[in-house]
Amino acid sequence: MKILITGGLGYIGSHVATVLIQNGIETILIDTLENSSIKVLDGIESITGKAPIFRKIDVGDETQMNNLFEEFTDIGGVIHFAAYKSVGESVSQPLRYYNNNLGSLKQLLKYLIPNSIPLIFSSSCTVYGQSETLPIREDEPLKPATSPYGNTKKIGEQIILDCCKANPEFNAILLRYFNPIGAHSSAKIGEYPNGVPQNLVPFLTQTVKGLRPILKVFGSSYDTPDGTCIRDYIHVMDLAQAHIESLNYLLNNKNQETCEIYNVGTGKGVSVLELIKSFESATGKKVPFELSNPRPGDTVVAYADPSKIRLNIGWKANYSLEDSLLSAWKWEENLNKLNK
Repeated sequence: MKILITGGLGYIGSHVATVLIQNGIETILIDTLENSSIKVLDGIESITGKAPIFRKIDVGDETQMNNLFEEFTDIGGVIHFAAYKSVGESVSQPLRYYNNNLGSLKQLLKYLIPNSIPLIFSSSCTVYGQSETLPIREDEPLKPATSPYGNTKKIGEQIILDCCKANPEFNAILLRYFNPIGAHSSAKIGEYPNGVPQNLVPFLTQTVKGLRPILKVFGSSYDTPDGTCIRDYIHVMDLAQAHIESLNYLLNNKNQETCEIYNVGTGKGVSVLELIKSFESATGKKVPFELSNPRPGDTVVAYADPSKIRLNIGWKANYSLEDSLLSAWKWEENLNKLNK
């Protein structure tokens, strides 16, 4: 049996791949390389001692997907990451996000449902919008998403829920994760942004490295203790482990429902200014930053109640914020060597 990872050379997908391979599971990675790099394959092989199967494929392309499932008839589970993921970009390019994120999901489900192949879906805390209850539980009523990106995740979840209801032999887990940061301890894989980073931590590390002039903190007068946004930052290796344990849970038929939803976070809210201070403490590096106007589409406060996944699946976060930020900095420092 093989496990298919869509978006497998992306930030989270590549870290999940290393854990799967190190556990002796044959892994197929597909990616368009639009927001990733073929060099990630070298990093995965260097860490695991084994080169994963890779195909350059667009999940939304029917012909390419037909060829993939004809070539590999023993795919026993799928972890679906392939999607555009920038909140800010989705506000300015909504149609591009709806076409890509939902089109690829619908194409993938055409193969999974008739073959009863279980799915782990990469969702997001953005589906909650601005929650009135903190920490956020999975049964929190979903409010309108604050960005088209968040809405693609919300609609994607509903598509999967409806498909599971209509096809009881098809099972899925929707992982609503909060804010992944950090990198593999080897510094051989990490967040590999093409162009200007869309996420806070890679922008921060690039600024400290001197690649960016200054870090802009979007919003400084929110109704929070220090006026900046609060998020639940989770180490990418903790997140990778959550995917592995969720997949095992499905493959071992431990799920009580055909589709189950879980938050993946630490349960701790950290403001942007607190994160900057933690980075400076962990690395000894000063972060040049300035306060700026709020960014359209951003939620003010979001942090998880992760008790459900701990109770049902047995997963919990183990890395500290400082661990995560230090690994992100080591990855940034190592990028020059990898790019040569």
